Amino acid sequence: MSMDVAPRLDIDVLLDDPETRIVVCCGSGGVGKTTTAAALGVRAAERGRKVVVLTIDPARRLAQSMGIDALDNIPRRVEGIGGDGGELHAMMLDMKRTFDEFVEAHADPERARAILANPFYQSLSAGFAGTQEYMAMEKLGQLRARDEWDLIIVDTPPSRSALDFLDAPKRLGSFLDGKFIKVLMAPAKVGGRAGMKFLNVGVSMMTGTVSKVLGGQLMRDVQTFAAAMDTMFGGFRTRAEATYRLLQAPGTAFLVVAAPERDALREAAYFVERLAADQMPLAGLVLNRVHGSGAEQLSAERALAAAEILSLAIDPADPDDAPANADDPPANDAEESDPAKNRPGTENLADCGFVDPPSGNAQARNPSAADPDVSPTSADTSAERLAAGLLRLHAERMQVLGREQRTHDRFTALHPEVPVAQVAALPGDVHDLAGLRAIGERLAVPLERTKRAAG
Repeated sequence: MSMDVAPRLDIDVLLDDPETRIVVCCGSGGVGKTTTAAALGVRAAERGRKVVVLTIDPARRLAQSMGIDALDNIPRRVEGIGGDGGELHAMMLDMKRTFDEFVEAHADPERARAILANPFYQSLSAGFAGTQEYMAMEKLGQLRARDEWDLIIVDTPPSRSALDFLDAPKRLGSFLDGKFIKVLMAPAKVGGRAGMKFLNVGVSMMTGTVSKVLGGQLMRDVQTFAAAMDTMFGGFRTRAEATYRLLQAPGTAFLVVAAPERDALREAAYFVERLAADQMPLAGLVLNRVHGSGAEQLSAERALAAAEILSLAIDPADPDDAPANADDPPANDAEESDPAKNRPGTENLADCGFVDPPSGNAQARNPSAADPDVSPTSADTSAERLAAGLLRLHAERMQVLGREQRTHDRFTALHPEVPVAQVAALPGDVHDLAGLRAIGERLAVPLERTKRAAG
């Protein structure tokens, strides 16, 4: 049982608040950030808001669940959204296209063509460390500046560390605005004999050394890129800082998404602390894939003890591997394929107190009365085997629940002020709008009520 009770995160209050303009879903990889972002978008739109969801590398199945075969860098309206006049648009960050748009918007056409054709730029825009995170922030800034949507929901990029979303844009901006790039730009900016003498003193020594490391052609590509980007230097860091301030502003809410697992919640704790240090508004924690049971009053220990008793009743000599009654003939093919001829009874389950005594006539209570080929002893043994197996399965599930609760309790002990929304695990994958609605319902409804409804 949990000793610490975290305040409940009311998702609907967050989504309905007109002052909430940006929701950022962040956390480590594989915890359901993209699904959570999409489910929040569906719920907010069906509650009357005009929403755009910016996803990062979503599974194709998730895009199709929103009725879109392929997401791209342009917001696409999602059909099938009900509710009160809301709209849902979805898009997937195209890292290179966003970088291209940035260049085209901040350089004259001739210089833009030179930059876009530069091999170093093509490598940088396609996969340089931090580019995806920087461009996610750049696209967020573009969407907010358009002021076309009531609510922007951002699914942060998958990364080795959730902190990369905050750190990488600054690192990339510092690199592009930094001294190293500016020094590489010097050969293109300094002309004439005086310039050559200057280069021969120091810069040419440094660039010559770097050229040996990187290769002469790559070095020339970098210098050409730096020269073409000259008028844009200063803009990268400035824009990253502007979007960073937007994330700190009122109207932005961070949701840390995690699963009830040690590593995911440890990463979530780090992120909570980092958000606090950077004065960014944390709305709460979304804890996905939380397991439940309809019989939580039956502990794992009691279930295992009951299974042991049933196993001993089957075969006192070997409770873990009890053979069938030696007096009973083996089931023939017809009996194995016909469940009516091989149905376990329930008398011993009732005697042990695990189920209510069956009602009905004598034939329903005693399978051997309906089928002379099945002896009462064989039916009883089958029922006991089934009951023991089910009890062991229940014990395993309760052990999983116990581990999840202890892990959650450790997080709550560290951060008792963080509101939490627990999302009950679904039996299958999300593949349509109905599945996203189900996730949204679980996000908004307390877990205890979800369990009662499921039961």
